[in-house]
Amino acid sequence: MSAPGKTEPKEAIARARTGDADAWGVLYREYASAIFRFCRRALPTREDAEDATMDIFAKLMRDNKLLQYDQSRSFTAWLYKVAANHCWDVLRRRKTRQDKETEDLENVPLEHPDPNQLDKLIEQRTSEEVRRALDKLGARARMALVMRYYSEMSYDEIADALGVRRAFVGVVLLRARHELRQALGQGGALAAARWPREGPREGSR
Repeated sequence: MSAPGKTEPKEAIARARTGDADAWGVLYREYASAIFRFCRRALPTREDAEDATMDIFAKLMRDNKLLQYDQSRSFTAWLYKVAANHCWDVLRRRKTRQDKETEDLENVPLEHPDPNQLDKLIEQRTSEEVRRALDKLGARARMALVMRYYSEMSYDEIADALGVRRAFVGVVLLRARHELRQALGQGGALAAARWPREGPREGSR
């Protein structure tokens, strides 16, 4: 995905909006690998992520959804949001959406997990170890974390995508961070790979 400060391919985006196939090829080459990495975190298997990546770009091109893109905003952030919504739809269609985050709310930690402690745990784990830890979370909690920390979606956007009240997003994220911290704290080799700090920082809120 385009790095922070890197100029987005505005000319290719504009031409793709008119249906230019070559321009679509440019956008696919520029963004497909990052969208795959995003989908791999959100979905259970590599095959799921590969299929989702292809479906996302196919639908964007077939339905010319680029016409919905506000060109005054970051294209990178918009594309992540499209991917997040697609992945959540995939999980819902498969009936793998888990609602354990809504149960026993009295057991949710009252205090926010120390963000510095969680950041350190993430920094000390490989990307694969973080992915395995994410696998232990319920579908809603996992998607909320990916949406918030990788695509940098706002609480309102997450609530709309997940179909929950905005006030509940904070509860989902609270429990998800707590569970992720527990999963990461169970062990793993140290590594320099970092998540969710990797990825674009220009996402709009």
